[in-house]
Amino acid sequence: MASKGAGMAFSRKSYGLTSDAEKSRVTGIVHEKLLDDYLHRIFSSTGRAPMAATSRKLLNFQNLPEHLDQLLHVDEEAEEEEESQGQVEGRLGPSTVVLDHTGGFEGLLLVDDDLLGVIGHSNFGTIRSTTCVYKGKWVYEVLISSQGLMQIGWCTINCRFNQEEGVGDTHNSYAYDGNRVRKWNVTTTNYGKAWAAGDIVSCLIDLDEGTLSFCLHILLSTPSDPPFCSRNGVSLGTAFENLSRGLGMAYFPAISLSFKESVAFNFGSRPLRYPVVGYRPLQDPPSADLVRAQELLGCFQAVLSVELDPVQGRLVEKESSEWQLQGQPTVLLTLAHIFHRFAPLLRKVYLVEAVLMSFLLGVVEAGTPAQAQSVVHQVLDLLWLFMEDYEVQDCLKQLMMSLLRLYRFSPIVPDLALQIRYLRLTIAILSHEKSRKFLLSHVLFDVLRSVVFFYIKSPLRVEEAGLQELIPTTWWPHRSSREGKESKEVKDETSEERLRRRAYERGCQRLKKRIEVVEELQVQILKLLLNNQDDNGGEASRYIFLTKFRKFLQENASSRGNMPMLCPPEYMVCFLHRLISALRYYWDEYKASNPRATFSEEAYIPPQVFYNGKVDYFDLQRLGGLLSHLRKTLKDDLASKANILIDPLELQAATMDDLDEDEEPAPAAAQRPMQALAMGGALPLPRPSWLSSPTLGRANRFLSTAAVSLMTPRRPLSTSEKVKVRTLSAEQRTREDIEGSQWNEGLLVGRPPEEPEQPLTENSLLEVLDGAIMMYNLSVHQQLGKMVGVSDDVNEYAMALRDTEDKLRRCPKRRKDILAELTKSQKVFSEKLDHLSRRLAWVHATVYSQEKMQDIYWLLRVCLRTIEHGDRTGPLFAFMPEFYLSVAINSYSALKNYFGPVHSMEELPGYEETLTRLAAILAKHFADTRIVGTGEVPDRGLGEMGTDGMAPLAIFCAQCQPDIRDSLMQALASYVCYPNSLRAVERIPEEQRIAMVRSLLAPYEQRPWAQTNWILVRLWRGCGFGYRYTRLPHLLKTKPEDANLPSLQKPCPSTLLQQHMADLLREGPDVAPSFLNSVLNQLNWAFSEFIGMIQEIQQAAERLERNFVDSRQLKVCATCFDLSVSLLRVLEMTITLVPEIFLDWAQPTSEMLLRRLAQLLNQVLNRVTAERNLFDRVVTLRLPGLESVDHYPILVAVTGILVRLLVHGPASGTERATSVLLADPCFQLRSICYLLGQPEPPTPGTALPAPDQKRFSLQSYTDYISVEELAQVEQMLAHLTSASAQAAAASLPTSEEDLCPICYAHPISAVFQPCGHKSCKACINQHLMNNKDCFFCKATIVSVEDWDKAASASATSSAA
Repeated sequence: MASKGAGMAFSRKSYGLTSDAEKSRVTGIVHEKLLDDYLHRIFSSTGRAPMAATSRKLLNFQNLPEHLDQLLHVDEEAEEEEESQGQVEGRLGPSTVVLDHTGGFEGLLLVDDDLLGVIGHSNFGTIRSTTCVYKGKWVYEVLISSQGLMQIGWCTINCRFNQEEGVGDTHNSYAYDGNRVRKWNVTTTNYGKAWAAGDIVSCLIDLDEGTLSFCLHILLSTPSDPPFCSRNGVSLGTAFENLSRGLGMAYFPAISLSFKESVAFNFGSRPLRYPVVGYRPLQDPPSADLVRAQELLGCFQAVLSVELDPVQGRLVEKESSEWQLQGQPTVLLTLAHIFHRFAPLLRKVYLVEAVLMSFLLGVVEAGTPAQAQSVVHQVLDLLWLFMEDYEVQDCLKQLMMSLLRLYRFSPIVPDLALQIRYLRLTIAILSHEKSRKFLLSHVLFDVLRSVVFFYIKSPLRVEEAGLQELIPTTWWPHRSSREGKESKEVKDETSEERLRRRAYERGCQRLKKRIEVVEELQVQILKLLLNNQDDNGGEASRYIFLTKFRKFLQENASSRGNMPMLCPPEYMVCFLHRLISALRYYWDEYKASNPRATFSEEAYIPPQVFYNGKVDYFDLQRLGGLLSHLRKTLKDDLASKANILIDPLELQAATMDDLDEDEEPAPAAAQRPMQALAMGGALPLPRPSWLSSPTLGRANRFLSTAAVSLMTPRRPLSTSEKVKVRTLSAEQRTREDIEGSQWNEGLLVGRPPEEPEQPLTENSLLEVLDGAIMMYNLSVHQQLGKMVGVSDDVNEYAMALRDTEDKLRRCPKRRKDILAELTKSQKVFSEKLDHLSRRLAWVHATVYSQEKMQDIYWLLRVCLRTIEHGDRTGPLFAFMPEFYLSVAINSYSALKNYFGPVHSMEELPGYEETLTRLAAILAKHFADTRIVGTGEVPDRGLGEMGTDGMAPLAIFCAQCQPDIRDSLMQALASYVCYPNSLRAVERIPEEQRIAMVRSLLAPYEQRPWAQTNWILVRLWRGCGFGYRYTRLPHLLKTKPEDANLPSLQKPCPSTLLQQHMADLLREGPDVAPSFLNSVLNQLNWAFSEFIGMIQEIQQAAERLERNFVDSRQLKVCATCFDLSVSLLRVLEMTITLVPEIFLDWAQPTSEMLLRRLAQLLNQVLNRVTAERNLFDRVVTLRLPGLESVDHYPILVAVTGILVRLLVHGPASGTERATSVLLADPCFQLRSICYLLGQPEPPTPGTALPAPDQKRFSLQSYTDYISVEELAQVEQMLAHLTSASAQAAAASLPTSEEDLCPICYAHPISAVFQPCGHKSCKACINQHLMNNKDCFFCKATIVSVEDWDKAASASATSSAA
């Protein structure tokens, strides 16, 4: 770069010190000798020894430009080479080498702003660079961001790729694949080593010799050389030889990568991390500018280490951290000369990373954090003072990009010194107010993945992070339940195991302390970004952060399901925890200075935030449905309770906007920053959230179209009192719009009467808290569940190791071959467990530590308080976003299931109170009419879908994609499965308990009922006949399932809730009949569907041709069976609690219900107990998916009902039940005998023979059925045998004409009016429960009268 002329005035900023008229006066600021010494001290060449004072030329500000030109002079050859970089022999293309996003690609790819980073967004996309080589030796580097399927190498322009074939799959293309450890050129062979995220691949091509090779640089920590990593560059050897060369043969760097894989190229725009001697980067480094920049940096460093003492007339050496800019004209002019030449250089990426970054990192390493921060502040002050704003901004942008890249891909050394160093520099830069505000406004969330700064990546290799040194002794816990202390199995430890465990725990503590240092630095960064006291001359940092944070949330919320557009969930987890720490710090700090505020322990979001439009929730679902619908239907409630009026015209506009939500205005689309995108026709798409800052078309649709009017006085509003308040978008809001003022409540406008007047905290912190809760819902919970997989892997390998060791002990010593194999397996399992146990220590320290558990617990309590306060607002509760309820449910699940066995939720403060509050919320809101489900099948209950076979599909769809109502129901169903949480349900106020049970007893039609029935079953489990099992008897020997599943918890019945159920069933004449009729309907449907499905399965199994049964069909079949069993158990509970519903025939529906029940019980018994029947054959097949289908669960449920009716009931009731049961034409005494393993009824007065071991018998299940219960079955069998014999003797033949034409089981006993058709009373009463039309003519039935044939005949004869 040509130097500036000596007489040239500064063109950037005028300091009033450089005009010709003032030169002499300026020179005289200090005497010439001191000035000469100072300038020679500053501007001496770094490569030459200082000249003696007598032989050197006198320096002053008149001849300083000339001296600088000589100092910065570079050889003419180097200068010319740099100015003609694009005309290098052996290379064709632009001098600035980037990825060719205009035509050199195949498939769909997301390319970074600098056109060097790429993310695969299709099956196997390919992209090449803009520059090719045909002669010489060349190298480029690829930073591996993800370790999946990629092929990296070279190709010619004639190579043609597609979604299946990429680099290396065609002629004249060559690639290395570190995922599969192979090399590719049409064919493939083994080559190289496996790569991992963070590694760097050097791709070398020698076109003089016609060879191509690769180097893999694996970043490993070296304890002997902290804090740096070893340069473990491994040459993988020559991969290909005899490359095609000659006319038309030029090679482009290229890559093919699969979906979601990502890399970053370095063609030479930044210093190569691992330069190779003799090989040249594709993009030449700015060598001349690099020399100049290093010289100028040396001059700048000299300024910081020397101070003028005009009084003594000497130079004083000082530490850089002690240097202060005191406005001395001599120093200012000196710095002005330096930055006049330095500023243009600091805009270049290469020089920022090679010169400025290295200098600042050296400052951080050399001193304490305070000293480093002081120097960095001085440097940034000088940059802003002596450089143009656009120059400083470019410099800071490149500096932060380089810093983030270094932090993200640096190796994990034992003391995390590299991460600490980069974070300390980041803190020092962000501590500078002006720089921080610029970076927040334009860089951190718009250009960078700034969330990376809050992430601590997990080591992918055992050697990484020094885990072997930190945790020399490994140990792994035995498999235990995550439910808490009450369900943990205490196992005796040997002394050796105890020593190993303690040594392992000490290693884990050492690791945790080192990680906590990094976490504290990350929290400091967020504290800087949340600073709201730096509002001198502009907006405070916190309010800039809020704007960017909201947009970050919007992009991640609106792009769910489009994974490359999302912030990775592992980043989001760390970001959430650091944000909570910083948030609580500022919250409690505000409380310390404002006694009326609340502590963070009592934090919640006031309900008015959800309906006043001051916070944008994008298109997220509200509890009551769409926002536009709520604003229309609840506008009167908004006016009366919150003094908020909606302008009808604006409301109509918002409604139309909802209708046109898929359309985007052209200006909005035109203003959106676009990324480089490779896709078929190169159609641009919005950038990912960290590659740029897209302005989405509907980003703030509600905030920009809502017209909110409010009244300050709390009294009935009149038209004349309307005050229009314009709601601003997130980008337009100021501090006053958020925090409010004396006349404006800001974020909390529209306070309902139920809310206190005193502030909780600063309004801005409330918005940060709201965003943190949204973050948890977006991806944090899923990631917490995913990381549990490490613990599960440890458990599985530990189990395999124990099994192997047992086999070794049992194996005969003579079988050396088996012993050798078992020993080999033992070694493999032990090594894998050593690796996994160390990785588990890392996961526990970074994800599942006690502090992280407390953060999630705090979020849970915040959500509970928010829901409670929102509930008090009545209908306005519908405005609350759904994710608040989701986070309350999911965070409790995470605390219960993910943090054990190391930490238990029971240890948290206020544990029982929190359980009770969550129980109250679930009990109240699972049937709350203010909550509108979004995933339900409209107007069709599960029971109505039995005829078309779609009910099982609905069941599984509801399970896969539950809406908020389904989630609440499932959460309550899980809640009652565990003793601690069930006791919490019993502790809620009685009124709420009764209301919950009343909702559970609502008829099953017109609503999803499977989860409701499951809840009732869990309340009964442990009280029913043979119903004390955790796992079914026939499943005990199969592969053990997860002991934490709700269905596998030990029975814990609730007698209190059972009593509420009994009271409600007795309460009114319609409650019990409508509920039991719906249960019987669903039982009829479920069992009929089950029988139909097993018929299809049996037919498929008997076909001669090879046939596979659909696994989904098997699951649906098993589900129908389980539903049948659970419905039978609900009937057993009902009969036990309120037997008079069936047996007291003074009640109008009792007889009908009892007849229906008897009909269904006989149907079930006949289908299940028939000899060599369909049920037996399917059970014998033991098909995968039908494990739960067995005789025991369904037969003991039926037996429990029969015993309650025929043994435990009063004499009159037993007689009625017996007569109804025997009167049913489907009754077979043989089915009752089957229960005790008897093929035929025993002779009266004889003892029961011993059961046949090959036949089913309740007597075989002595561990599950008590002696008393077996005696009751025997008593029931004897009673039915006797009663059946008596009924057979007393029965009289009945004419077919006198039988009911519907059931053909009972005599005609009822006539319908007005049509006159007849049937038995049981049939017509059952029919009238669901339909009022006649069976035969479809006329509306007005009344039903008794009918007697003899009486009718005499009446007819009399009339005649």
